[in-house]
Amino acid sequence: MPAKLLFQLDTDAHPSVFDTVVGYDGGADQVIGHSGVTPESVGGLVEGAIFTRGAKEKRFTALFLGGASMAAGQALLDAVRGKFYGGFRVSVMLDSNGANTTAAAGVALLAKASPIAGKRAVVLGGTGPVGMRVAGLLALEGAHVSITGRKLDRTQAAADAVGRRFAVQVGAVEAADDAARARAADGCAIIYAAGAIGHQLIAQADWQSNASAQLVADVNPEPPFGIGGIAANDRARDYDGKLAFGALGIGGLKLRLHRACIGRLFEQNDLVLDAEAILAIAKEMA
Repeated sequence: MPAKLLFQLDTDAHPSVFDTVVGYDGGADQVIGHSGVTPESVGGLVEGAIFTRGAKEKRFTALFLGGASMAAGQALLDAVRGKFYGGFRVSVMLDSNGANTTAAAGVALLAKASPIAGKRAVVLGGTGPVGMRVAGLLALEGAHVSITGRKLDRTQAAADAVGRRFAVQVGAVEAADDAARARAADGCAIIYAAGAIGHQLIAQADWQSNASAQLVADVNPEPPFGIGGIAANDRARDYDGKLAFGALGIGGLKLRLHRACIGRLFEQNDLVLDAEAILAIAKEMA
């Protein structure tokens, strides 16, 4: 059997160590990292991957696209797919900033805990890559979603970008302080904190007194957590009728999901794993 080769194409100056480790843990025999990859420079790398093995052996070559910027990763994925034609293609996965696997794991766990369709949801600190992916996936699941950010122009730009990528409508709310974020969460059944590490986005009293809140989730793994009063390892923990998910509670599935996706890349040569496909796998695993 040919070696399972995973080419890690990273848009940053150095390929992610995290992604390299998970690539091996996911079943790759060898992970070959390339840094500073752009849509303009990726063509030769893709051609090397698609032309070197016969039809039955192409599934043993796969591409992983990473880096800090999801926008750069999405552009890279478009360029990679543009080089494929006919049977000349290999499987590819996009997970810039870990946003696809993190968002998919969180949304899958929420969907398992309670139906999402028709519910109001707010993604606090939703202008980053994880928050934008969470917003898009929640909207695809049928939720009425808004994201918050400190500046309205940046928040609106992020909401518009989510709308274009997922063909959904996402609202934008300027919320620069605790009081504004509590108001944004008022009436929402789903409160999802996706802000920067070490910043509390909503106080315990504000979400626990919110009569509409049913599901609360946070991806911040370091104290102070994004949602006050929950524990990092919470996974559907009941707080007086509200189910909470902490960063480690979500992160356990995220890691298993990342590994599982890597494994699936080597099962066929035409798999494209972006947010929607990764969410489908996450829902199988949740």
